[in-house]
Amino acid sequence: MPQQSTGHISRITHFALIVEDQEEALDFYTETLGFEKKEDSEMGEDRWLTVAPAGRDGVHVILRSPAWFGGKDADRFSHLVGHNPMIGLAVDDCHATYDDLRERGVEFVSEPQEREYGVEVIALDPEGNELLFVEPGGTA
Repeated sequence: MPQQSTGHISRITHFALIVEDQEEALDFYTETLGFEKKEDSEMGEDRWLTVAPAGRDGVHVILRSPAWFGGKDADRFSHLVGHNPMIGLAVDDCHATYDDLRERGVEFVSEPQEREYGVEVIALDPEGNELLFVEPGGTA
């Protein structure tokens, strides 16, 4: 059964990545991966901090501390640190990205793999979240 749009939702703008240390996450995503900081403001005792690929419009990643949440939610969200859903990132050259980021100290689960849809490799951010780098249009 085909999906039908209600016409109300046009795109995804943000998603949250629960991180223990916002500064460490900001450094990794900006200095190591080359993202840029998009938003950084205080919200009461908390911090609204977002990053996105440099020079691109699109989805912002909210680097959100579990301290943002109170009570039961703080415990529930603290369990997500290092266990967030995988983030998929498109790259032009998966092998070059792998080589460059390995030199920068990024931990990878394996070497780049040829798939029917392209070349992929999975890395880990400093808290253990998986980052899937995909170069579309592989030869496998």
